[in-house]
Amino acid sequence: MGISIKKPRPTQQDVVVGDMEVICRRRTLLVMLVGSKKKSKVIAPSVSLWKGGDQLRFFQADLHEEGSFDEAVKGCVGVFHIAASMELNVSDKENNEAFVQANIINPAIKGTINLLKSCLKSNSVKRVVFTSSISTVTAKDINGKSKHIVDESCQIHPDTCMEHTSKWMGLFLWWQVYALSKLLTEEAAFQFAKENGIDLVSVITSTVAGPFFTANVLTSVKVLLSPLTGETEYFKILSAVNARMGSIALVHIEDICSAHIFLTEHAKAEGRYKCSSQSCTLSNLATLLSKVY
Repeated sequence: MGISIKKPRPTQQDVVVGDMEVICRRRTLLVMLVGSKKKSKVIAPSVSLWKGGDQLRFFQADLHEEGSFDEAVKGCVGVFHIAASMELNVSDKENNEAFVQANIINPAIKGTINLLKSCLKSNSVKRVVFTSSISTVTAKDINGKSKHIVDESCQIHPDTCMEHTSKWMGLFLWWQVYALSKLLTEEAAFQFAKENGIDLVSVITSTVAGPFFTANVLTSVKVLLSPLTGETEYFKILSAVNARMGSIALVHIEDICSAHIFLTEHAKAEGRYKCSSQSCTLSNLATLLSKVY
């Protein structure tokens, strides 16, 4: 489930994404996109729990196919782009800059531009919200000292990520590649939006927790629970975030939904925003988990 978009009811000016219960409360018509019939079958059991009646509709679309989103965004006033191309399991032979560029960065940029082109053709979309990631920022300065406030100056430069792509050998360097993909895709999105008169804003989400509709446990939840489950690969991700930020920034899924809605409803919103509710160190997170579980 990559892209969530909204068609307005006559008296509503809301946009929705993510937690469908939050959306349902707002009496909005939600359009969700899936990349294939296979993915449709995966989410079908979860969708069967939906209590919003005809507020939910599905379209099959492919980020890599231009025009694939035309029908889905037709009549919509707001679009949330939450999809991200990502390969975490790559063999050493494929572990190089050329592979990352061809299989991660280029598809992510192309898919985003394809979506924006559909929004442009719709003549109805008023705003697009691009979902970025905490992976694109760091709380450390050039000397490795921690900053007390994370702001625009904390954005990681693409060159910093590029330096590591040829050294990418697994999940312990996952964030450099993921961050690079997000940074370059966001940059391309803002450039296309500026050149074509599309109103686009970006929201940087920290590590997301909370309930989910899918049958499988979400990656972000697996990462947060890794001190408890002992899943080494996910714990490496959690440790990397803690090392880069000095703590683990957390946000509830409902807050993420509310942030997207807020940014869509407020015409004066522009640029990039960070969505996070609180932070705790890795040791504190482990302590909190041990008290509950």
